[in-house]
Amino acid sequence: MPNEEYAIVLDYLPRGKSSSFKTEQLAQLLGTEFFSLLEVVPKKELKIGSKVYIGPEVRDEIALIKRRIPYKELTPTAAGELGQNVEKIVMENEKKFVDFYNHSIPITIRRHQLELLPGVGPKHVKTLLDERQRKPFESFKELSDRVPALPNPSRAIVKRVMQELEFDDEKHYVFCRPPPKEKPRFERSFERGPGRERQ
Repeated sequence: MPNEEYAIVLDYLPRGKSSSFKTEQLAQLLGTEFFSLLEVVPKKELKIGSKVYIGPEVRDEIALIKRRIPYKELTPTAAGELGQNVEKIVMENEKKFVDFYNHSIPITIRRHQLELLPGVGPKHVKTLLDERQRKPFESFKELSDRVPALPNPSRAIVKRVMQELEFDDEKHYVFCRPPPKEKPRFERSFERGPGRERQ
């Protein structure tokens, strides 16, 4: 799976974590493509809520991507910023998430991917499938207009993303990468980008 190219700053720690032996500035980020939670070493002060480049080319603001982190390792500030930034990513990429409603598939013979969205049940799924066969949806508003019984379609996506991020025992990951497994930490800095750094 490709790595993240951009991320949103959830928290900036100019002196790092108080529990760390090493004093270095750190930041916690949210990837804009796969909602990866990342811990990085910035080159300079970062503004919470700003978007930074973390791709394979020269990075102006990020020196090192240290590792992916689970939700439980977010700072209180980062955890507080997470929901509004997930919502921002969903709304800025409306077509991508509306296409989930257009192209989602059955998980088993008895359950559909759409049922993974909070508040969406079998009756909603039947109506959604009938409507999208008639004509694909083009916006969240159109989804709401054509399937009025459906819970807020963008909010349902946001809630599902948050659920996948917060709980590490989800059976199905639709929008996020599964949480990182516990493993030894190896820190390596590559000036030109995270080619061999793990996201």
